[in-house]
Amino acid sequence: MIGILSFVGFTALVAIISYFATRSTDESSSDGYFLGGRSLTAGVIAGSLLLTNLSTEQIVGLNGQSYTEGIVVMAWETLAAIAMVVTAIFLLPRYLKGGITTVPQFLKDRYDVTTKTLTSILFLTGYVVVLLPTILYSGALAISTMFDLPTMLGVSDSTALNMSIWGIGVIGSIYAVFGGLKAVAVSDTINAVGLLIGGLLIPIFGLMAIGDGSVFGGLDVLYQANPDKFDSTGEITNSVPFSTLFTGMMLINLFYWGTNQQIIQRALGAKNLAEGQKGLLLASFIKILGPLIVVLPGIIAFHYFQGGLEMPDQAYRALVNAVLPKYLVGFFVAVLFGAILSSFNSVLNSSVTLFGLDVYKQHINPEATEQTVVKYGKIFGIVLAVGAMLIAPLISNAGSLFAYLQELNGIYTIPIFTIIVVGYLTKRVPAIAAKIGIIAGVVLYCFSQFYLQPLFVNGALEEAAAAGLTDPEALALVKAEAYPHFIHVMAILFVLNASIMLIIGKIKPNEEPFELEYTKQVSIEPYKYVKQVGVVICLIVIGLYVYFAK
Repeated sequence: MIGILSFVGFTALVAIISYFATRSTDESSSDGYFLGGRSLTAGVIAGSLLLTNLSTEQIVGLNGQSYTEGIVVMAWETLAAIAMVVTAIFLLPRYLKGGITTVPQFLKDRYDVTTKTLTSILFLTGYVVVLLPTILYSGALAISTMFDLPTMLGVSDSTALNMSIWGIGVIGSIYAVFGGLKAVAVSDTINAVGLLIGGLLIPIFGLMAIGDGSVFGGLDVLYQANPDKFDSTGEITNSVPFSTLFTGMMLINLFYWGTNQQIIQRALGAKNLAEGQKGLLLASFIKILGPLIVVLPGIIAFHYFQGGLEMPDQAYRALVNAVLPKYLVGFFVAVLFGAILSSFNSVLNSSVTLFGLDVYKQHINPEATEQTVVKYGKIFGIVLAVGAMLIAPLISNAGSLFAYLQELNGIYTIPIFTIIVVGYLTKRVPAIAAKIGIIAGVVLYCFSQFYLQPLFVNGALEEAAAAGLTDPEALALVKAEAYPHFIHVMAILFVLNASIMLIIGKIKPNEEPFELEYTKQVSIEPYKYVKQVGVVICLIVIGLYVYFAK
């Protein structure tokens, strides 16, 4: 009961603060609603960025992978810090200079309206089919199991899961659809502080449990008993082979932190460039500590349960229930609930923005007032949320949540990232090249992962079976060598798509070069130490890999 009360109390407190903090924002204007009036400060941006990213698909999924593979999976966190530095120095100044509201808006200015619309539709499809349902499912699973809702409510596991999905979906929709970006960002910042505190409590209590009350004693026991779990380079059979860090992994992080609407929208709402850059750099510093929350608990769980859990994705929830004092469970679930809402809110708010500005205003009702655009954006957000809540229960047989999410994200990640990069680095590549790049990227990735990859892998496994090979490790190696890792595939397709676009640009270039005009909506005077701080962050990340390399 104490856990339930603390959960309700903390969640209500966040909602009240968010409400009063956003009363001054003009929600009827598109700038006020979609970008929080371009008034976000560095602290709010950093907190919002961190919590938007750090949700249950991240916490549960990555800890599940570290349970089996160790710290090699920290690449998803640590390389994100470098990607944020690149975004702060190179991308954000260009976004704010052009007064960009959405990433597709830049593509309209650089290419044409059709390219912008195709990109918006691709973003929206990925959000409703992949990202939103995964966030809802993983979050509902965590809430249901940590509070043991089936027993508490006297219902089946599936019923409790569906109730949690709809509960998260409805509450998240109220924040995102009716509150706008500023409500989402403020609640994110509060929850980010709580999640950092609560998230760090799990490894602390976990290490104390295996170290006879000593955190450092537990860390020593953990390292001595599981040295193979602390290798930053890993093997080819890992979910993140070391070689991928130099190919598609950085591209994925650059897309996510520099061009993904749900993330970059926070920085686009900055009051000026300096605040946006400071927010990104602050978030990147904290991101380096991310493995303490999303990787270390999985390794602790492996040691604590002696590798005996049925499913790796159970690692985090099992460790929380085993080591966290009961009086803290409610607070922890409350901040975890905040993280779930944050990711859901962020994606939904970005979807509303994309639809309202890039689809409704552009194609359905060009003469619509700002109030009308916001109104129909909200209606679309409600429809999208309901669709995601209906799809979410279907993910139960997807296997590893994080691996599932990352591989499917590749369908739209690389095509969009390619045309943005080529658009920024060239001035005469035409719109037709961007359209071909988008279509070719989607088709080739789907053909690779859903046809060629199963074909080659199944063929290799059949040959291994015919040769009498039965050792699991040997079979895993056969599978890994049969076809390039999906992260390598992303890099290959990025180079291929970019080459196609550049060739088209060489054959049929635009007559006039593209120039990004300064709209003077916000000051673009940069933070004076942005480059120095960025170099320090990059060196810290490289140092971590060198220290843990075997």
